[in-house]
Amino acid sequence: MSNIASYFQVKSKTLQKHYKHQVSGYHEWEQKHHAEDYLIFPENITDSISIDEVSLSKGELYTIVTNKNTNCKNKKSVIAIINGTDAKTIEDVLLKLPLESRNRVKEISLDMAPNMALASRNCFVKSSLVIDRFHVVRLVCDAMQHLRTQLRWKVIDDENEAIKKAKEQGLKYKAELLSNGDTLRELLVRSKYLLYKYENDWTLNQKKRADLLFTKYPQLKQAYDLCINFRNIYKCVLKQQAIEKFIDWKNKVLEVNIKEFNSVVNSIEHHFDNIMNFFNNRNTNANAESFNSKIKNFRANLRGVTDIKFFLFRLHKLFA
Repeated sequence: MSNIASYFQVKSKTLQKHYKHQVSGYHEWEQKHHAEDYLIFPENITDSISIDEVSLSKGELYTIVTNKNTNCKNKKSVIAIINGTDAKTIEDVLLKLPLESRNRVKEISLDMAPNMALASRNCFVKSSLVIDRFHVVRLVCDAMQHLRTQLRWKVIDDENEAIKKAKEQGLKYKAELLSNGDTLRELLVRSKYLLYKYENDWTLNQKKRADLLFTKYPQLKQAYDLCINFRNIYKCVLKQQAIEKFIDWKNKVLEVNIKEFNSVVNSIEHHFDNIMNFFNNRNTNANAESFNSKIKNFRANLRGVTDIKFFLFRLHKLFA
């Protein structure tokens, strides 16, 4: 906008006001009076949709429902934008959509948030819920990284104790160097990203670091193997095969008895049916995450949001 203003030799704020009040059609917008609470676009509903949350301004969370019609690209992708993440709030808005349109929905992609699942079940009764694979895999990876972080803090505590003892003896503490030049503390910090990767994707330095890490901490090796085995479940083509592999994976978790992974198993079992629904059509929530990124980029281009209602109007123009 400022570039256009400079081209026509007018003040950018003047042009912005002119666009908002004279050109955009903002004041004639039929949803303006309730825009800060919700926006709905029933005509954009398809048989496969996604539901997710995003921060639009000042940390305020909005629930956004989008469709998976890739032919629409940016246009007509938004079904609803709702202020808040409470299940009752989401449900009250989504029930404003015509019943015939809601019954068209056959599959809903979402994360593991119970509020999203509850609202989706109550509003789209003929649909099945699919928990996005990214969120499930991230839960497993977080368990592994939590174990690594715990080990790191133990090393820090031990190191601080050793420094204290060295000072009492009038000595200068020097941390032991491993064969690759890392200290034990650095080893645990620098191993973070290699633990996300398959072994075949490690660089030579990462392989050396991993060998040292797993030699020092066999439990972390067990956690890494559990994480990789779980990710491999999503390579299954058949749903029944995935269920069998999950049962095998669960038994391995029980064998190694790592507290963090026991908690993960409980969470997965609670959402098991919705997680396994992924293998029906292999749909993910990637389009919702992509849409959230577009919103954040648009917000960044505007250098923040001062008028939330007008910002929502512009989102509606771009994506609905």
